[in-house]
Amino acid sequence: MPDTKVQKSRSVLISGASIAGPALAYWLDRYGFEVTVVERASAVRSGGYPIDIRGTAIHVIERMGLLPHVAAAHIASRDLTFVDAEGRAIATLPIYDLMGNETDRDVELPRGELTGLLHGLTKDGAVRYRFADSIEALDDDGAGVAVRFKSGERARYDVVIGADGLHSNTRRLTFGPEEPFNRYLGSTFNLFSVPNDLGLSHGAVVYAEAGRAAVVMAVRDSPDLFAMLTFVTPKPPFGAHPDKAEQIQRTAAAFADGGWEVPRLVDALRRAEDLYFDTVSQIHMPCWSKGRVALVGDAAFAPSFRSGQGTSLALVGAYVLAGELAIHDNPTDAFSAYERIARPFVEANQALAIKGNGDFLLPRTPSELDARNRTLAAFEPGRSGDGVSDKARAAHNALTLPDYSSRISRKS
Repeated sequence: MPDTKVQKSRSVLISGASIAGPALAYWLDRYGFEVTVVERASAVRSGGYPIDIRGTAIHVIERMGLLPHVAAAHIASRDLTFVDAEGRAIATLPIYDLMGNETDRDVELPRGELTGLLHGLTKDGAVRYRFADSIEALDDDGAGVAVRFKSGERARYDVVIGADGLHSNTRRLTFGPEEPFNRYLGSTFNLFSVPNDLGLSHGAVVYAEAGRAAVVMAVRDSPDLFAMLTFVTPKPPFGAHPDKAEQIQRTAAAFADGGWEVPRLVDALRRAEDLYFDTVSQIHMPCWSKGRVALVGDAAFAPSFRSGQGTSLALVGAYVLAGELAIHDNPTDAFSAYERIARPFVEANQALAIKGNGDFLLPRTPSELDARNRTLAAFEPGRSGDGVSDKARAAHNALTLPDYSSRISRKS
């Protein structure tokens, strides 16, 4: 990729070093910005569950020069098997057909491998990382943003970007409490590791009863599985500081007398050292920026795991936001253009979680469960015109990436 750096340097603080943050840092650094990334964790998080990069986001990865590395990390999951209470298969389907993947191009890889690749693009260059720190206060005076960090240090930036996830601290400091923007989708989930006693390889198994589901997934031939227990609850169960013991108790009660491997999974949940739990929610905001502060990724438009598009939206959003900042002298003009370009793509992919993949995972009533099982029995892998996969593919590819390189070169 040719050198596209602009002449004028501007300072940007990015909060969050997961996916959207380092991706944004990469593009801004290429365009000549002075970039600092602050991350409350002590290092980039490794490990983690599998994530997908699809459609338009693959083009972003390609333009970053990462496609060969990402393709080499491809998990190549094969089958998703739905079972009954006795463990008998209801249906076994190719995972990528069901999820709407383009099998010759889209990629699934462990989250930690992607975050490592993104961090590796920027850690040895001009981008500065501040680990084990976070933003404590922001003061946007119209000409810049004064920042006070939790460490006590103070600094001033031209622009601040929140890439700090569903429960974004930057969003809270700039826009207020999360509640008005959080669209709860009616369920909660738990993720944790369990020994691979099932001998599962390159695939996943789903067991569902009305209002609750258990999923296990093998990454390649790993000796451990990623397990998920998810269940319906009418109101969001968490406050500002969710309690782990309470969530374990709540989940155990929800899965009492469950079939298949549920008793073993509940026991493993109680002992898990890597338990992560949250509500299944999306973020919907009327505007993704305020003054000189903007949001990207889950902080601005979390689609929930039910869409399968959180990573792809983060990558595409970061690309568009960086490009618009590079071609506009006024950051508020850049933020407006970023939102105008990216919002239709975001909303198309958020819609996948409302009626789509999640219905296969977690039918809410006995009638929904029966309807799902009938659909599974009739599903024809690769069949053109399948409603779920066709809608998903259209959403995954709903944006043609702008070519910022040539526009920035002309501006220089």
